[in-house]
Amino acid sequence: MTPPTTDNSSIASAQPGKHPLAESIAELQRRVLKLEKQQLTTSVSDPNRMNLLVFESHRDRLLAAFVMATGAAACGMQVSMFFTFWGTAALRKGGRQFGRKTLVERAFGWMLPACPRKTKLSHLDMCGLGRLLMSREMKKKNIADLNDLIETAGELGVVIRVCEMSMQLMGIRREELIDYPSLEYCGVAKFVDEAASANTTLFI
Repeated sequence: MTPPTTDNSSIASAQPGKHPLAESIAELQRRVLKLEKQQLTTSVSDPNRMNLLVFESHRDRLLAAFVMATGAAACGMQVSMFFTFWGTAALRKGGRQFGRKTLVERAFGWMLPACPRKTKLSHLDMCGLGRLLMSREMKKKNIADLNDLIETAGELGVVIRVCEMSMQLMGIRREELIDYPSLEYCGVAKFVDEAASANTTLFI
């Protein structure tokens, strides 16, 4: 009596993980699990939140930023403004500089705007004449100026976050910044986290 023959291919296919179909199913399962994990860990954008990154210190652009911020906040949105680089200097309240500073840091303090009222226009500033004309027109037409908009933003709960790296670079001390009810200090990681969870992020 001859012994039964053994089919090696059938044995290989019976072993788990060796059959092409089984491998494909296992790969699909791994991909589904990975996608589910990513979906759980990724925050969903909140349509009720807005972030503004304020890079500039020109008055017209600051006006635009605060008009959008106060308008969105008045509509019930949670608004956060992240001031970095030149925008950081626009938040100074004027007066003397605080602390020991290097010559370069003091030069930044002399050359950059001392306060929101000292900011220049990005166009047609004309050594201050453009600012004067615009301020007069805004007052005549009952349009809020920059200081009024900043005050309104504070009343509406708009959060202002200041870039600590920019402050360190330019030698700006916390004591030199404006008195604002919701003023925080953070780095770019915080802004990225806020932008990832918000529906709208604007760069000004």
